[in-house]
Amino acid sequence: DEYQWKGPFYFIQGADPQFGLMKAWTCGDTDNGDDEWGEEIKLAEQAVQAINKLNPKPKFFVLCGDLVHGMPGTLWRKNQVQDLKNVLKNTDQDIPLVFVSGNHDVGNAPTSETIDDYCKNWGDDYFSFWVGGVFFLVLNSQLFFDSSQCPELKEAQDVWLDEQLAVAEKQKCKHIIVFQHIPLFLEKPDEDHGYFNLEKSVREEIMEKFQKAGIKAVFAGHYHRNAGGSYKGLEMVVSSAIGCQLGEDTHGLRVVVVAEDKLVHRYYSLNELSSQGIEKELLDVLAKQ
Repeated sequence: DEYQWKGPFYFIQGADPQFGLMKAWTCGDTDNGDDEWGEEIKLAEQAVQAINKLNPKPKFFVLCGDLVHGMPGTLWRKNQVQDLKNVLKNTDQDIPLVFVSGNHDVGNAPTSETIDDYCKNWGDDYFSFWVGGVFFLVLNSQLFFDSSQCPELKEAQDVWLDEQLAVAEKQKCKHIIVFQHIPLFLEKPDEDHGYFNLEKSVREEIMEKFQKAGIKAVFAGHYHRNAGGSYKGLEMVVSSAIGCQLGEDTHGLRVVVVAEDKLVHRYYSLNELSSQGIEKELLDVLAKQ
């Protein structure tokens, strides 16, 4: 049923609730300073409440990685994970949750053990799904960033991705949309490599593959600021955090409307979305059957 286009719909993208980072960032100890996350709990609760109030309901709510701050094996991680799950349990049952793994979820250089642990808590680290004629791919971008400890897992994801893109081509889907944690780039496809984007040669290979496959957009987080750009018609959308902000943006969520011929999206602060809901302009796009 979901292979068929039935008209416009929308979803909500959030990123980096990252329970523990706000305290760690404030005290200047990002390795061990994450022993409090009361602020993040409140923000995540506000996000869930805002989403639950939306009418019509979003098709799903995707969280693009760094669910908690504690790296695999660190002291507070288990409690952070449990507290986030407790908040997310209150999401309206008719709004499916989609989880994307970030570097804090599987480690900067993931291993089969850290990925296995993530999967036990949150589900597969890469998978695909269909909604209303649109094909969605969730990727483990850490395997693109540093797969030195688990090269066979990177190879498996690469093989799987090629198979999925072949499926998408055969099924004649309306759009293909990708979710991952680390952006391909922040503003320009040829920008220098740094902590917040993928290494240039890796990025070029992925961008070419995505562009050839007709992928419409890649949605990511990781940067804790809003950013983005495009490469030959492939849009790179970087959304700021639900949790700790590293720039001038506010704690927020992105509303993404999927129309037959385009994607229209806007980043809302949590306060804005809670009090006013989605603006008329986006609702109008949704209403066009």
